[in-house]
Amino acid sequence: MITTDILIIGAGPTGLFAVFEAGLLQLKCHLIDALPQPGGQLAELYPKKPIFDIPGYPEVMAGELVHNLMEQIKQFQPGFTLGETAETIDKLEDGTFIVTTNKGTKHQAKAIAIAGGLGTFEPRKPLIENIADYEEKGVEYFVKDPELFRDKRIVIAGGGDSALDWSIFLSNVASEVTLVHRRNEFRGALDSVEKVQELKKMGKINLITPAEIIAIEGNGHVERLTLDINGVQQSLDTDFFIPLFGLTPKLGAIANWGLEIEKNAIKVNNALDYQTNIDGIYAIGDVNTYPGKLKLILCGFHEATLMCQSVYNRLNPGKRYVLKYTTVSGVDGFDGTRKEAEKAVVKAID
Repeated sequence: MITTDILIIGAGPTGLFAVFEAGLLQLKCHLIDALPQPGGQLAELYPKKPIFDIPGYPEVMAGELVHNLMEQIKQFQPGFTLGETAETIDKLEDGTFIVTTNKGTKHQAKAIAIAGGLGTFEPRKPLIENIADYEEKGVEYFVKDPELFRDKRIVIAGGGDSALDWSIFLSNVASEVTLVHRRNEFRGALDSVEKVQELKKMGKINLITPAEIIAIEGNGHVERLTLDINGVQQSLDTDFFIPLFGLTPKLGAIANWGLEIEKNAIKVNNALDYQTNIDGIYAIGDVNTYPGKLKLILCGFHEATLMCQSVYNRLNPGKRYVLKYTTVSGVDGFDGTRKEAEKAVVKAID
């Protein structure tokens, strides 16, 4: 039996940062993840994708962000159960929880933090009859390693952030990038749309809208696509086809835990601490929902911070916790008093 203070289900960026915030409060964490390594989608699907909205990083690769988060929490020595999924949960009379994985590994925790991102997921595939015949033979639903497309002709389909971002990034990797979208308008960030238009004028991206890809041909590997452009069919030679239509998320076994679910996400009380309808179970990051919810990594970091504060108060009723800045006390001095912090600040000023 693995015992811990907070059992975090999901080892993506939000779950990893929760370990840091919990560590500052001297709370021990253990993480469960179905993937064989920490990092969630960032490590499994987009390790080489640049991220632009992490404070303090004008640009950081997804894999690098995961590496830095792991370095940040190393001092708190979290435990990991990887390659397993949380299947069942039981609440004991003392208020603790027993979570058992699909491989029978049991975990006992005083609080549960579900940080499962989109949960289990699979790509949304275009309705092309023979597309399965070309999967991993020129059809790629994720960009794990951009070098696969070095000096190749690629066609990206989609109108969201992923399609725009990868079109921009791969314009400096592939020999030819074509972006196809069924509408003239895009759903992604305006800045990315403007960048794609700029690259189109420079001749670095071929932009075809409104259009849809309706057929794939090739001898054992993708060689050409058929496009429907306003009812007119056109053939396009390519080496790779990357349809980026998003992911179909599924909560998996967690959906059967008695949690309040809305549109495949877990409802939480965002006015307080991101706790679910079950006392002691929290949901943070992309897996939760509440009015005004934004599915951003930095929002997940914020939610993880407040969740950890709530768990501390829950496990230490009546014990007053004084918030101190790490710039004052570092990461080892979070058991002192406000007066000590103030003295440190005064000394630093003097």
